[in-house]
Amino acid sequence: MGKNAGKNVTGVKLYFIILLLDLIIGGVWYYISFPALNIHNRDFWLILIVVFTADTLAIALANLGSFALRNMSGKEFLHKIGRGAMTILIVDAAIVLIVIIGSFAGWRLIRAHSYANLLDVQQREFTEDITESESVTNIALMDSESARIFGNREIGSLSDVVSQYEVEPDYNQINLGGRPMKVSALRYASFFKWLKNRKNGIPGYVKVDPINSDADYMKLNNGMKYVPSGFFNDNLMRHVQFQYPTKIVDGYYFEIDENGNPYYICPCKSARVGLFDAMDVEGAIICDPVSGDSEYYKVEDVPTWVDRLYDGDLCTRKYDWYGILSNGYWNSVISQTGCTRTTEDYGFIALDDDVWVYTGITSLNSDQSNVGFVMINQRTSEARYYKVSGAEEFSAMRSAEGTVQEKKYEASFPSLINVKGQPTYIMVLKDSGGLVKMYAMVNVQQYNVVATGTSQKEVFENYKKQMAKEGIKTSGSETDSDTVMGGEATIGILAIQYVVSEGETTVYIKGDDGKVYKQAFADNEGLITLNEGDKIKVIIDDASSKEDDIIVMKDFEVVSSGAATTEAKASDANAAAAEDEPDTDEEDINTTEGEMVGEV
Repeated sequence: MGKNAGKNVTGVKLYFIILLLDLIIGGVWYYISFPALNIHNRDFWLILIVVFTADTLAIALANLGSFALRNMSGKEFLHKIGRGAMTILIVDAAIVLIVIIGSFAGWRLIRAHSYANLLDVQQREFTEDITESESVTNIALMDSESARIFGNREIGSLSDVVSQYEVEPDYNQINLGGRPMKVSALRYASFFKWLKNRKNGIPGYVKVDPINSDADYMKLNNGMKYVPSGFFNDNLMRHVQFQYPTKIVDGYYFEIDENGNPYYICPCKSARVGLFDAMDVEGAIICDPVSGDSEYYKVEDVPTWVDRLYDGDLCTRKYDWYGILSNGYWNSVISQTGCTRTTEDYGFIALDDDVWVYTGITSLNSDQSNVGFVMINQRTSEARYYKVSGAEEFSAMRSAEGTVQEKKYEASFPSLINVKGQPTYIMVLKDSGGLVKMYAMVNVQQYNVVATGTSQKEVFENYKKQMAKEGIKTSGSETDSDTVMGGEATIGILAIQYVVSEGETTVYIKGDDGKVYKQAFADNEGLITLNEGDKIKVIIDDASSKEDDIIVMKDFEVVSSGAATTEAKASDANAAAAEDEPDTDEEDINTTEGEMVGEV
């Protein structure tokens, strides 16, 4: 009996040692990798499998000792390794089975419709949702690469900052006060820079205006301590995951609220199909990097100032599930009837105080044209589809580059705007150094209609002229009995006025037909030669009606000079005065003038 008791004590010690090793090794592993303790996280199950397998081997080897395996039957082997090892091995096998079944439950072959139903896509009218652009000087065309150039340039001018910090390379586009803005926080330049500055934290962040290319460094009153570039407990992801150990935290996005306060938005995901598949956002943890305070929100409860929960990759992936699998898995493989997918990249559009991802939609068999495009809200995942066929984005980019091929400029991924009811790509053309040199606009439906310019205003005017030249029917271009668009008019100039607004000069001409004509002075410097009394033929812009009170001019031709007319009249008057009788009295003159006025 004493002998058996000794064996039991040895067994207890063995299990205690194994448990202690599990806690030590598992604790170090968890601190380093901090996986989510969630059944929808594959890493969680992997940890369990590794731990139980290692424990089984450790117990089995300890019990077997130096016993000769070659003389051992299967029954003797199972008895020798012990009941404890067998129990752990059974649990380990059960975990592996759960992983296999859970993975199989997310197989697209049997769950195609579950994937397709993750996104509710509404078909909308392009001209109803996308406001017609009256100008393009307020459109964000800057990409992240250009934002990095401007941001680094701004920080480079601050010697006390640039020596210790760098700008995070990922600029997040947000809506700030109804205006697009790109923001990025600073980061520690190295481990030793963190060690030196961790007490004060990250001192600020960078804002880059993607419209006018202004970059500003925003210094904070209190530094950000919990940041992605921090180490140990100062690391943002470790800090957030430890606060919410069961949440599957999928990255982070830097944002600022309307008052300029910094936050990190950390989306949390969960599987929607099977145990591990179709990972989708279920909520977000919003962390204040200054204080470290965090709060979890469900998607529908996230504050409206937050602009990004769903990144562009997830948005396009969800549409691809919808577009490819809506008619079943086998249809997507064999006939591919009605199957569509997103193009290879995406852009951003500010709409309804939110930031939307937009991308073209093409059939599986097409690589150069779109059947439409989709916009997906980055905060709510609302999806809107617009049936507008035309060139896909990369074809439009190549077309724009082709117009200035001798310069070897590269086009950025375009933004999408509404020009007189016409879906239009607008993009920047950059040199090899990443600097913006020109702008380009390409008609979506007829991508041979391309316009370029050295400024946004110039390219906009050139594009409208190009559309008119190609005879493209635009909103407001229809004619009826009451309104005639474009055309010409011959007028005498009664008055000329130069009006400066927002740094741009517009010339207004009052005609003897009772109407006012206008044109930007920068578009036609020949306006400076006009004088009151001149008679000119006005070329009317296609966007203006002859019935309007203020009409936009495209160009003009001088019919006769007011100065020449005045000299001729003066000469005629002098000749008439010489022939008049000297005894003509003032009363006769007044009467004659009165009669003339009456006749007029």
